[in-house]
Amino acid sequence: MAEKVLVTGGAGYIGSHTVLELLEAGYSPVVIDNFHNAIRGGSSMPESLRRVQELTGRSVEFEEMDILDQAALQRLFKKYHFVAVIHFAGLKAVGESVQKPLDYYRVNLTGTIQLLEIMKAHGVKNLVFSSSATVYGNPQYLPLDEAHPTGGCTNPYGKSKFFIEEMIRDLCQADKAWNAVLLRYFNPIGAHASGCIGEDPQGIPNNLMPYVSQVAIGRREALNVFGNDYDTEDGTGVRDYIHVVDLAKGHIAALRKLKEQCGCRVGREGRSEGGREMESSTSGSQRGRRCSPTTTPALLPWADLQPGHGHGLFGAPDGPGHGEGLREEDPIQGGGTAGRRCGCLLCQPQPGSQGAGLDSSLRAGQDV
Repeated sequence: MAEKVLVTGGAGYIGSHTVLELLEAGYSPVVIDNFHNAIRGGSSMPESLRRVQELTGRSVEFEEMDILDQAALQRLFKKYHFVAVIHFAGLKAVGESVQKPLDYYRVNLTGTIQLLEIMKAHGVKNLVFSSSATVYGNPQYLPLDEAHPTGGCTNPYGKSKFFIEEMIRDLCQADKAWNAVLLRYFNPIGAHASGCIGEDPQGIPNNLMPYVSQVAIGRREALNVFGNDYDTEDGTGVRDYIHVVDLAKGHIAALRKLKEQCGCRVGREGRSEGGREMESSTSGSQRGRRCSPTTTPALLPWADLQPGHGHGLFGAPDGPGHGEGLREEDPIQGGGTAGRRCGCLLCQPQPGSQGAGLDSSLRAGQDV
């Protein structure tokens, strides 16, 4: 029988790609989500997970649930026997966290404490936590690596991730039966190769790449670029990006690591070579950061075989339309791409919505 893994916040952008990888790796994921960053399909199933089912030919067990609902979590753990938990659920926009700090501390900290307490009560002591490169704060050196000091966070979102990491560390120290992998990553981009799931937020995007995608298909006329005086080679901002499918596979590798009684380990997911950033700064974020994931390749048997070239940016590398006529200059015009369609999510007509269970919480110029 396939091992059951609880995925909190599993209907969002990163979560849905991870659920797909779990299914393909032979696990049986159980997903909970409150639809904060997900879109409902025709039934109670999030649209992103409905598409995951179509892609894999396997069913996904889903329950609509808020991480703050302690009674519902208790019922869930009584219903299923989980071998591990992958914890994505939480609020994730840097700029919003500056405006609504109490919301971020309540949801992210209280929700995680309740989850850990219930896991402990039911003897589930294996955890993969979706942390963030924001725990590093302003860099003391570049590129960043796993040994870089943490805690100098500049916004409530980053602080909440740092506090959660410390809670998990203390828990693993107090009870050696606990095993946890804390994954700190920068900016996920891209989509599954099928184009059926990806990032296409509702309303105004909070992330750079949806703007680029929308220009590519003609939804937006141009991409505005702000800032030319950063401490970089050409004056524009630099960001480290990771393809979401690579990121999802990294979570599977971390899940397998838990079986080795690893204690509390840290992994950085990103590339050692940053990409140019073409969006305005968001309050509370740090610019010019690059990562050097030195510990992660040794900790997890997973690596980027072709840095920067492993996937088509839009999840449809062989389809027409995307990637043509795009330049880094300001503005980026849709050019000949407008009106052309490929198989990706952005090119699918979406009556009544603009996405399919996609995480719309990623802020332009921030790390998640």
